[in-house]
Amino acid sequence: MLRYLEYVREAVDALWRNRARTILTMLGMIIGTSSVIAVFGISRAAASGIGTTIASFGTPGSYVAVDNQQNFPQRAQIQYRDIASVVAQTAGVTDYVMPLYSTTFKVRAGNTSGFESIQSVGAYGPADTLPMQEGRKVDQADMDSAARVTTVTSDIAQKYLGQAPYVGKTITINGSTFTVIGVYSPLSGNLFSSLSGSGTLYIPFSTAHDMIPGPVQGIIFYQVAGATADDAIAAVKKALQHIHGSQASYISQNGASAIGTFQTVLDIIANGLSAIGAVALVVAGIGIMNIMLVSVVERTREIGIRKSIGASKKDIMLQFLMEATILSLLGGGTGLAIGLLATIGVASYISAQLGAAIIPYLMLVSLAIAFSITIGVVFGTYPALRAANLDPIEALRS
Repeated sequence: MLRYLEYVREAVDALWRNRARTILTMLGMIIGTSSVIAVFGISRAAASGIGTTIASFGTPGSYVAVDNQQNFPQRAQIQYRDIASVVAQTAGVTDYVMPLYSTTFKVRAGNTSGFESIQSVGAYGPADTLPMQEGRKVDQADMDSAARVTTVTSDIAQKYLGQAPYVGKTITINGSTFTVIGVYSPLSGNLFSSLSGSGTLYIPFSTAHDMIPGPVQGIIFYQVAGATADDAIAAVKKALQHIHGSQASYISQNGASAIGTFQTVLDIIANGLSAIGAVALVVAGIGIMNIMLVSVVERTREIGIRKSIGASKKDIMLQFLMEATILSLLGGGTGLAIGLLATIGVASYISAQLGAAIIPYLMLVSLAIAFSITIGVVFGTYPALRAANLDPIEALRS
């Protein structure tokens, strides 16, 4: 152990004697490591923020709607009465089936009015796990009675109902009076709030059926435990074709698969950008190898003296390999610090826009150390071998 510590001391002394050159050589490692750490850390923080917010919406269901590209799409239109038949025919694979209504109606409360998004909901608890600021969500009793009740997002409550408490107040939707039974808490991510979590009033789908005549826009459903989403989609399509004829064509979307695809795309982007950043590490490694070769030439006589007094090839090789590794670690450590600062700064912004972002500190530190040691060893091996293989007599004559 003392022997290796002596190699470390000698390597540090050698690097310190040429500190200007050492610092310039380290710049490549600093830039490369900080780039990889920042890109990888930020991408993972963004993915965690998005994943956390998506998970807060609840269990993703699957969706089936009429394919409007078929020859006679009106023959395949899904009616409200079809829901009961679909439930009966898919009982073995579906856990909950509900029609989808989504429209814009005029909303009024007091002297405030405007057009807002109206969405139908069911009473399937796992489908909606968003926290409530006040009140409750739509339940089965509301569904059975087609109650004129609504749950609203916090911005709608503030816009139309003024100050809390909001539960029990009334609001007019398309001329019908609804009682507010709950208000959703604001989403933590501003981006998700602006995209899908704000400006919406939710009503029971049985109530929406009374207000919106004609076909439903689609069917949302959830599979039973043990069944796959694809099994449920196939069963629902088969049931609809049994009702409307085998020529009826329907499109579908697997909610879980769509989220998984989105996360995969994020991973591909993160890995691609990290790979681009890794090119800088290769360039840095070439710089380290170049400087170490220069060092071998400069210290040829020193190498000859060491060999003449008994130093083995292994001793010479380890000395130069230790210098390359320490040089790489110093640059990698500095790059790690810069990359972490950049990641922490961007993660705070991500948390405000997308949701709570988790930075994988242990993974980032491990990557930085692994990259640094690998670059030092790989690109320091050739100069170390060249130094170790010098002929001592020729080295002393140089």
